[in-house]
Amino acid sequence: MVAVLPNLTDVNLSQLRLEIRSLQPQLVEWRRRLHQKPELGFQENLTAEFVSQKLQEWGIEHQTGIAKTGIVATIDSGKPGRVLAIRADMDALPIQEENEVDYRSQHNGIMHACGHDGHTAIALGTACYLSKHKHSFSGTVKMIFQPAEEGPGGAKPMVEAGVLKNPDVDAIVGLHLWNNLSLGTVGVRGGALMAAVETFDCTILGKGGHGGMPHQTVDAIVVAAQIVNALQAIVARNIDPIDSAVVTVGKFHAGHAYNVIADTAQFGGTVRYFKPAYQSYFDKRIEQVIAGICQSYGANYKFDYCSYYPPTINDVKMAELVRSVAESVVETPAGIVPECQTMGGEDMSFFLQEVPGCYFFLGSANPEKNLAYPHHHPRFDFDETALGMGVEMFVRCVEKFCARG
Repeated sequence: MVAVLPNLTDVNLSQLRLEIRSLQPQLVEWRRRLHQKPELGFQENLTAEFVSQKLQEWGIEHQTGIAKTGIVATIDSGKPGRVLAIRADMDALPIQEENEVDYRSQHNGIMHACGHDGHTAIALGTACYLSKHKHSFSGTVKMIFQPAEEGPGGAKPMVEAGVLKNPDVDAIVGLHLWNNLSLGTVGVRGGALMAAVETFDCTILGKGGHGGMPHQTVDAIVVAAQIVNALQAIVARNIDPIDSAVVTVGKFHAGHAYNVIADTAQFGGTVRYFKPAYQSYFDKRIEQVIAGICQSYGANYKFDYCSYYPPTINDVKMAELVRSVAESVVETPAGIVPECQTMGGEDMSFFLQEVPGCYFFLGSANPEKNLAYPHHHPRFDFDETALGMGVEMFVRCVEKFCARG
């Protein structure tokens, strides 16, 4: 959903502490440097080198090379207490940037078109601040700089590498700069925030022939077209109307001539849902539909199904903590946006399956500056004022979760 856009002249930054406001020029500098050198998943070598360099400069203990290019930094207050993890993704997308800005991508065909450069800058700013203010919290903070969120997924291998252990993480938070919300707003809710991401590919195997003699063939295009239509009934007639789900066929390829009936047709798409109970349901149901229609037409098929990310589900108590923090940071007419679900997916979900946590949206759109293009668009950009707000959000989450005893 898109929030009601506030008057951006009313965005109040006075809630940001002076030291974080003074970090803003550096946050912008770091973000723009990262934006100029975008890297795809598991190839974030320059990004990881820059992050490690800054952490070393601030004397923050950290490990590199986790899940290839991931980094985990540990900030110990020196006092016993709980352990909070903060996660930021670092990878870019295979998109040619069309923005005409002096910090545009210098890597042909690769672009930070989803705000991960901003996420990394915010996490760096948070680490910088906390390393100088260990007196403000108890326990430990783990900064997780994760590769490959856009694919094939870096969260799961980081979990498997033990980033939530030694010391054991009690909870985790993360944010996504969000151009579906205006600058000065925060989207946060308990429960499902983002959807599961699953994909399927199917090849229909028919019998080709002359376009004027269809009785001698098994038309793969007709079979595939029937299947595409039938798949839409899965959500409409098999899923509880109270639950949200989507089956989308996003590609369809068949045939090469006007007068030739195709012997094969290929199509594929994606499945999205919020409710974990539907895991493994769509895989079986889609193949049942394909098999039934193929049998009725005398065709065969090949079917592949892949489950990438589970739903991103926030812990209710952690979501309430983030909401309470947001209420002290953002002061606009829109303020907190509680119903901000999206059928987009996120591998933050793997962290949230292991420990309670909250993933939230930080509004970053500013139409008045032409900074409102959607995510994954070649002209995507965001209002960098959100960077300081992100640092303030994370710092206050730390101070509230790891309150001094």
